[in-house]
Amino acid sequence: MKRLLQETRSFQRLRCGLMSVLTGLGISASAGPLAAEEAAIPAPISANGRVVVLTPRNTQELSGKRRLARIAFPNAPVSVLGAHLKDPAHQFLRRLVVSGQAAGNVGDLYENRDRNHSRLSPKAFPQLTHVTYGEVFQKQGLDYGLGQTMFFDAPLIGNSSTAVKGNPLWRSLPRLALTTGGGAERLFQNYVTGQIHVYPENADHDPESGDLLPANTPYMLISQGSSGSDRPHLEALAMILAAFRPDTKAFLRENGLVASTVQMVYRRARVGVRTRAAYLSGAAHPTVFRDRDIALARMVGLANAIQPGEVPPMVRLKVLEESRATEGIDYFGKGLGERLFDTPSAIARVWRSREGRRSMVVTAADTKDPNGRDLSFEWVVLRGDHDRIQITPLSEDGRYAQIDMDWQAPQPAPGSPDIMSSRIDIGVFANNGIHDSAPAFISVLLPQHETRDYAFDADGPPKVKRIDRQAQKGVYVDPRVFPDTRWKDVYHYDDEGLISGWTRYRRGDEGEYNSEGRRSLQDGSGGLGAVSYLLERGEKGRFVVKEQPFGAGE
Repeated sequence: MKRLLQETRSFQRLRCGLMSVLTGLGISASAGPLAAEEAAIPAPISANGRVVVLTPRNTQELSGKRRLARIAFPNAPVSVLGAHLKDPAHQFLRRLVVSGQAAGNVGDLYENRDRNHSRLSPKAFPQLTHVTYGEVFQKQGLDYGLGQTMFFDAPLIGNSSTAVKGNPLWRSLPRLALTTGGGAERLFQNYVTGQIHVYPENADHDPESGDLLPANTPYMLISQGSSGSDRPHLEALAMILAAFRPDTKAFLRENGLVASTVQMVYRRARVGVRTRAAYLSGAAHPTVFRDRDIALARMVGLANAIQPGEVPPMVRLKVLEESRATEGIDYFGKGLGERLFDTPSAIARVWRSREGRRSMVVTAADTKDPNGRDLSFEWVVLRGDHDRIQITPLSEDGRYAQIDMDWQAPQPAPGSPDIMSSRIDIGVFANNGIHDSAPAFISVLLPQHETRDYAFDADGPPKVKRIDRQAQKGVYVDPRVFPDTRWKDVYHYDDEGLISGWTRYRRGDEGEYNSEGRRSLQDGSGGLGAVSYLLERGEKGRFVVKEQPFGAGE
């Protein structure tokens, strides 16, 4: 009876912790047609046979088109690993669980989101509870592709070896999430509620096209390869979850730190990441992970060594100031902007502006240590030309920093010299005196398809000379990020070194523009006309930037 009471109190604490996290995300019970019926909150779904079936009746509708599933886990006397797993790392984990030093996977969930195309075998991890979807949810497609609909009151790992294929918008699931409105926000919601999904890069990170991912985040794992490449990483995640001490795991759940701590362990214990310096480098935090770098024994050991009072925080960032660009002057296309997304642990920008230098002031002041420890912060260039990126701390503890970036050519991706990347990644790490946290990222995507010439001056920012915005032959352009812009601009400067205007060249047309983006009239009057730039659907569904006649849009 005493044990039952303790377990009930523990469940209540964990449930309150989840609801507090959801409230912090601005997510609440829905006011939709089922709200009155669901106000009572469905009872937890019993994980009998270590399988749960989700339906509209046993899950709760929440705001933001998301739902909540609560799971009750019967105490099932079953081994943490299948008998066929006999590597030293497996034996290590078994000993820890049998001795009570590790929590095991009872209370952890797994969902396959490709309809068993690349499924984690139930025989490998018998304690995991498998999430399945009932007929209604299957018809709605909630069981397939990106996992961005369901919240759970338990840690979850999942995968989907699928991708968008056969049309001009082809892309991997990670690129789909990062280039779709609200996708990054939903990834963060999963992160803070303890979900980690693994998705293959599926032609988005290969020598042929380079690294096509527009940003780096700690919200998911991306595996190098296609179907089936996700499973080794799933197995590593399952073992990390199982290796946490029981008290540490409960602490992680109560404080919304399951996914961030798993990410730290996975990255810190990989092959080649033996030192703190190695962890604070680009090699430890690539966009895409290879299975050959998984070190299971080290991951199990590090996860089990973390005490509740040593858990590192989740880094939370906020942009305070940044360079501003004007549409119609610095870049072209109404409705476009340079902000891809802002989420607490990942910020992403697209460098559309003609300017050769951009600056940001970013703070990590919202980062709180769960045990009240003093924190210090490291801001590290993980990707890009280090000579053209400068990070200046603005406070002694590193909570504030200014980042200055100059235009730069693509660089080999860290750890993948045969894959070129046109993205800058800054990693931000919090240290509580014992452990470094998982990284938060600031990413800036440069248009690799454009040809730009800058004059680099040691005494000032690079000055733009020429931009050919037409795609170079053989260079892939993501139509969700960069519309087709079919011209070249050559810039002119006055005696004070300021841009006085530019000459635009395109097929069958040449025009002069002043510094405010107004075009010289061709009637010999010497007058200027306003110009607007609309996005229109071109061939194969791509957006094309169209320059409108003088006066349009005024």
